[in-house]
Amino acid sequence: MALLVDKHRPRTLQTLSYHPELSDRLKALAASGDFPHLLVYGPSGAGKKTRITATLRELYGPGVEKIKIDSRVFQTTSNRKLEFTIVSSNYHLEITPSDVGNNDRTVIQSLLKEVAQTQQVDTSARQRFKVVIINEADSLTRDAQAALRRTMEKYSPNLRLVLVAGSTSNIIAPIRSRCLGVRVAAPSVDVIAGALAEVGRKEGFKGCEGLERRVAKESGRNLRRALLMFEAVHAQNDNVNEKTPIPPPDWEALIDVIAKEIIEERSPARILQTRAKLYDLLTHCIPATTVLKTLTFKLMPRIDDVLKAEVVKWAAFYEHRIRNGSKVIFHLEAFVAKFMRIYEGHLMGMDIDWDD
Repeated sequence: MALLVDKHRPRTLQTLSYHPELSDRLKALAASGDFPHLLVYGPSGAGKKTRITATLRELYGPGVEKIKIDSRVFQTTSNRKLEFTIVSSNYHLEITPSDVGNNDRTVIQSLLKEVAQTQQVDTSARQRFKVVIINEADSLTRDAQAALRRTMEKYSPNLRLVLVAGSTSNIIAPIRSRCLGVRVAAPSVDVIAGALAEVGRKEGFKGCEGLERRVAKESGRNLRRALLMFEAVHAQNDNVNEKTPIPPPDWEALIDVIAKEIIEERSPARILQTRAKLYDLLTHCIPATTVLKTLTFKLMPRIDDVLKAEVVKWAAFYEHRIRNGSKVIFHLEAFVAKFMRIYEGHLMGMDIDWDD
């Protein structure tokens, strides 16, 4: 049984209910005959992937939705084998090179060169080039981005790249200059509430405008998350009304417990207990940066205003280390320990050197 977020996903640019000017722009690009490389960026849950899929449908027709999942093995210069998953159709490929960490350059060089050196297989295709979608492009290493730039220059007749990112800040300037930037802003609360109402009508749910607006607000303007929360509320309650509680995701509830515990007790034993919970989050595929960001937000209401700026500063510091390091658990634990020290010093009225 499909989730609502997949079951009611728009398939074409015309059926997307928000940012109509962006849909018109993408439709014009697809029809122009001179489709550029794209850099599609925006917050999570804004609909970036949905718009890209709809644009590919404009380029190639409905055949682009007939996808398959392959597993490929790449070999590094040190003879290490990397297993990598590729989602593809006859017209495009979708990859996430950051899944292999610092070896993403090997995947970029090998796979894109292979794709770019082959002509379009389907002779009836509307376009002669293939499209490669690169997810989490802002997580690529500098070496991988440099290799990507050379590929874009050398094989542009047979290849178009669509880079998907949360922000352009980590994309090197040469790549940004070679791509058309497409910003997909987060939908407004009204748009999300309207989308939930439409999905509820199609599913036969009892209409409840107050609940839909509450879900839209608590989702943080993340449409995908709003749909998942909306479905969870209706799955767990037989009689839904405006005051029906909205359950948080399990992982978010666990982070709230971590925040409460490190406020209550600041000791090496509590750090060990926190480590087990952090490992639990990481093994359930919650990104370390998401854990750190959510933990910071959960701590904010529990501390004095004088500490907030300092805690945010150290959260940013350890987020940078998470992105550049390899053992993310070390940096999450370090943030917890740093917070405990700052908070303990504040309670004791100590004038400590926080930068130490």
